[in-house]
Amino acid sequence: MSNEIGEYIWLIPDAYLPPYGDPELPSHESTCILNVNKKSARVKFTFYFEDQDPIESNELEIPPERTLHVRLDKAKELLGVELRTNVPFAIKVESDTRIVVQHSRMDTRQSNLAYMTSMGYPVKI
Repeated sequence: MSNEIGEYIWLIPDAYLPPYGDPELPSHESTCILNVNKKSARVKFTFYFEDQDPIESNELEIPPERTLHVRLDKAKELLGVELRTNVPFAIKVESDTRIVVQHSRMDTRQSNLAYMTSMGYPVKI
């Protein structure tokens, strides 16, 4: 059995940044990356849209045996890309080592908090 956990490429078909909503608890999406391996993971995001060309992010490094939660409402600061609210998009997450990816959305625009989470789709290579 392999000691490596995860995959090199993950797809998230449904992403969407809702408007901020509650200023105390702003609406947002977060891509959570888990690196359980003994070496750092160098990770890059590609964002796909219905009506524009894909956008590639800056590279992130996730230390060995660590996790990183990438808040997409802060994509400019964290990834070097500008993502607009109210625009559907999809995400490809690529890494030079195996990782595990989960994606979550918190929508605070209504009186009832809406939260959803889903595992990314791992691409076997």
